[in-house]
Amino acid sequence: MITIINYGCGNIKAIQNVFNKLSIPSKVASSREDLAGAEKLVLPGVGAFDYAMQKLLDSGMFDSVNELVLDKKTPVIGICVGVQLMARSSDEGKLKGLGWIDAEVKKFDETKLSEKVSLPHMGWNDVIPTNTNPLFNELEKDAKFYFLHSYYISCNNQNQILAKSNYAGDFVCAVNNENVFGVQFHPEKSHHFGVKLLENFARKV
Repeated sequence: MITIINYGCGNIKAIQNVFNKLSIPSKVASSREDLAGAEKLVLPGVGAFDYAMQKLLDSGMFDSVNELVLDKKTPVIGICVGVQLMARSSDEGKLKGLGWIDAEVKKFDETKLSEKVSLPHMGWNDVIPTNTNPLFNELEKDAKFYFLHSYYISCNNQNQILAKSNYAGDFVCAVNNENVFGVQFHPEKSHHFGVKLLENFARKV
């Protein structure tokens, strides 16, 4: 059972629609009790880092989610701000992150962006895997995903980098640390590429 964590931030319905299309059982958890029986977790997110982290803290699910991921090693995938919450901290806020990934969240340096690009980074972009991983199994080499962000994951541990993209320079767009996965892009908005990635998480990870 795929359990989508609904703490008040994220495209919950769009993500669940993908799993429904794939005939993969899923449910939405809005309380600690709803997390019972979770075999895999999805941590979505939109908006600012501190706002999203505070919503997760206030949801009543924070400790249970940590226990599932850290103690029970339940596979989890973070999406957009969801993956940023997995880092230790963010330039966007003052609250501590979950620390599941050895990384900090950095803002794109606008002084290094060319005149033709600006923030936020929005639209379709190539995603280039840097390590073999089931998450990208059978995805085309020219796979493109939809992005909407001004911040990105900066990994301290290079082994946790799963894929990169480019926006006036390379940046990390997918990470993996044991049972923890995260993507900066929105697979639920990325047509058949995103459907395949979420299917891989559900069936291959």
